Amino acid sequence: MSNATKRSIARWIHIILGIPIIGYIYSPFDQIPNYVAATRFVFVPVLVLSGLWMWKGQVVRRLFLKGSPQKAAAQKGLPLAEAAQLK
Repeated sequence: MSNATKRSIARWIHIILGIPIIGYIYSPFDQIPNYVAATRFVFVPVLVLSGLWMWKGQVVRRLFLKGSPQKAAAQKGLPLAEAAQLK
């Protein structure tokens, strides 16, 4: 999957999950309790995570790709003794 496709998926998730929040904000006061749990526990966290991923996703990917010294050594084809020196 290309980077453009990944960005497009994250962007659409962010846009689509923002729509119920707009409905929550502009709904009549007597209907707000019906949407509280879904908005609080589903829509807002996923919206925040997708926004952070679009903003700082490259940093998170870099942290996960570095991983442990053993993983770095395995990717470079180094023996485990040299992996201890990488850290």
